[in-house]
Amino acid sequence: MYELKEKEMLFIYTGPDGSGRKTLAKMVSTAFDMETVPSFTTRAPRPFEVNGKDYHFIKEETFLQMKQQDEFIESVNINGTYYGIREIDIKNIFSKHKVVYFTVNIEGAQLLKNLYGDRVVRFFISADRDTVIQRQKERGDDEEAIQQHMAYYDQTMAYKSKCEHAFENYDLPQVSFQISEVVETYLERNLTVTDY
Repeated sequence: MYELKEKEMLFIYTGPDGSGRKTLAKMVSTAFDMETVPSFTTRAPRPFEVNGKDYHFIKEETFLQMKQQDEFIESVNINGTYYGIREIDIKNIFSKHKVVYFTVNIEGAQLLKNLYGDRVVRFFISADRDTVIQRQKERGDDEEAIQQHMAYYDQTMAYKSKCEHAFENYDLPQVSFQISEVVETYLERNLTVTDY
């Protein structure tokens, strides 16, 4: 397993599908020298997603072959769709950046926390049921995908109390600013942070 060196940190964005966690993560990362590691997945890309940037979209047989070769540090199967993070990608990104972020489901968030402990800071991003359904519709998810996501909504929301920080995302710029302030404190740049 890759050992995190001094000052190397992982910021994890998790929460229900449609909470805006990925959008927030990208917004916050622009204020810092922070890079992400795209996960591998067997699901089809959404209309706005770019292969290699949002995810590595691969066939199931390729995924299972990679899993068999122990390439993944974390992999999960959700409703027949596989997701995984390669250890080599974490290692490579830390050769260029001290701070890395992930946007993952709660299973991935917990696995990374178990692996890296205090070096992992989890941001739980949420919105109410109606809002996340509306956002999923707006990004082009079909009815079946939305129902699958919503079947996990309560289970995902229950994970909120386990995370170091939680934010309700109803105002992107404001929440992005609040998260940035929290990130600053972890990066020891001596800025004051108020509790939200």
